[in-house]
Amino acid sequence: MGFLGHDKAVAGQAATGVRRDPVIDIARFFCLTLVVLSHCMMVSPVLQADGTVTTENTLMEQRWFEPVLWALQVMPLFFVLGGITGLESWRRLRDRGGTGVDYAQLRLLRLIRPATALLATMFVGLFAAQLLGVHPQVVQLMATGAGMPLWFLAAYLAAQLSVPLLARLHGRAPWLTLSALVAAVIAVDCLRGAFPLVASLNMVFVWCAVQQFGFFIADGFLAGRSSGWLVGLIAGSNLLLGLITGAGVYSGNMIVNLNPPNLCMLLLGLSQAATLQLIRPAVAWVARARWVLWVVSVAGRRSMTIYLWHLPLLVAMSGLLLLTSFPKPAAGTAEWWWARPLVLLAVVVLLLPVLLLCGRLEERPTAAVHARGRAPAAVVTAGVVVFIPILDAALNGLTLALLGGGAACFMLAVLLLGRVVEPSQAPPAEPSTRAGQARRLPLPEAGLRANVES
Repeated sequence: MGFLGHDKAVAGQAATGVRRDPVIDIARFFCLTLVVLSHCMMVSPVLQADGTVTTENTLMEQRWFEPVLWALQVMPLFFVLGGITGLESWRRLRDRGGTGVDYAQLRLLRLIRPATALLATMFVGLFAAQLLGVHPQVVQLMATGAGMPLWFLAAYLAAQLSVPLLARLHGRAPWLTLSALVAAVIAVDCLRGAFPLVASLNMVFVWCAVQQFGFFIADGFLAGRSSGWLVGLIAGSNLLLGLITGAGVYSGNMIVNLNPPNLCMLLLGLSQAATLQLIRPAVAWVARARWVLWVVSVAGRRSMTIYLWHLPLLVAMSGLLLLTSFPKPAAGTAEWWWARPLVLLAVVVLLLPVLLLCGRLEERPTAAVHARGRAPAAVVTAGVVVFIPILDAALNGLTLALLGGGAACFMLAVLLLGRVVEPSQAPPAEPSTRAGQARRLPLPEAGLRANVES
C-alpha cells in the first residue's frame, strides 16, 4: 500500500507536469530526524528532594559534544531549504497571477494550523492536570516544552513571509541584498553587548540572510561550480568560523550561538548550502531507492506536525514519569545513555496517533488552489495576531496562561485567513468576462506541495 501511494503521487506529478526535487525532501528529512534524535538526548527532568522539578541538558554538559555541534547544528540548513522552495513557490504563484498577500495567506495557513492544534491540546491537557493537583512546576515544565519549538516557528514564518520582498530585491541586486543583510547581522552583533534586546533582531536578519543562500541555489548559481570550488567555500566559511570563535569574539558552542542567532549561524548556513550542492549527486543516487522516497514522502507531508509535537510529547512523558516509580537513571550515566533508544521509540509511538489525528492539517492543498476573497487587511491582522504570542513565548518562555492565549490567537488567525478551496470545489467560471479584465489563475500545482510548502 505504501508503494501504491508513492505511485499515485508520481502519477499526480506527471499529470500536472511538476516534479518534486527528492534531494530537498531527503535533506529536510535528515534535518528533522537529527533534531528529534538530539532532543531525545538532551531532555532530562530531575525531581529534587524538596519536590521541585529542574531540567538538565545532558548533551550540553558533555565536553566532546561542542565540536560535534559544528557538524550537527543543522538549523541553518532548514532555512537554506526554505529559501530554495520558498522562492520557487513564490515565482510560480506570481506567474499565475498571485500576489504577496496570497503568498502570505497560504504560508500562514500552512504553518499555523498544526501549531493551533498543538497549543489548544496542550492548554486543555495542562489546565486539566493543574485542576487534578499536579505540581505546578511539572505543569510549567510541560508548558516550557511546548514553547521551545515556537521560536523556530516565529523565525521561519518571518523569513518565509519576507520571500516576496526579498525575491524582488534578489532579482534586481542579489549581491547587494545579501550584503545588506550580512551587514545588518554584524551591526546587531556589535550592539548586542550594550543593548541586549537588540540581539533579537537577528532572529530576522540572520535567517533571512541564510534563506538568501537558498535563493542562489534555486537560481543555479552553485550548480555550475566545480567540486574544488565548493570544497573551498566550505573550508573558508569554517575557517572564518574557527577564527572568530577561537579569538573569543563568539562562543564555540553552536547552541549558545543559536538563541538568538549571530554571525556563526550565517557562516554555518553558507557551509551547509555549499555542502548540499556538493553532495547533491550522492543524495540523488540514494533517492533512486523507492522505499527511501516513500519514507521521506510520508514524513515530509507531516514535517511541521512532527517538529512541533515531538518535544512537547517528550517533555510530557518525562514529566509524567517523575510522578511514578519507573526507574529513572541519573543523567549522563551509562544506564541513561542505554535508555535513549527506548526514549526515542516511545516518542515515535506517541507521535503516531498525533500524526493520524493532526497530520491532515498539513495535507490540505495550499499551493495548488486559490483562497478567495480575503482582504489584505485580514491577512495582515492574522499575521500580527500570530506573532504576538509566539514572540512572547520565544523571548520570555511559555506559561499556561500564554498557552491558552496563544491558542485563541491562532484560532482567530485561522478564521481571519479563511479556508482554501480545492479546484473541484471552486465555483464555475463566468461564461464571459469584461474586456480587459484579467482572470485570476489558479496557484501552483499540487505536486509541488511536499517540496515548497514544508
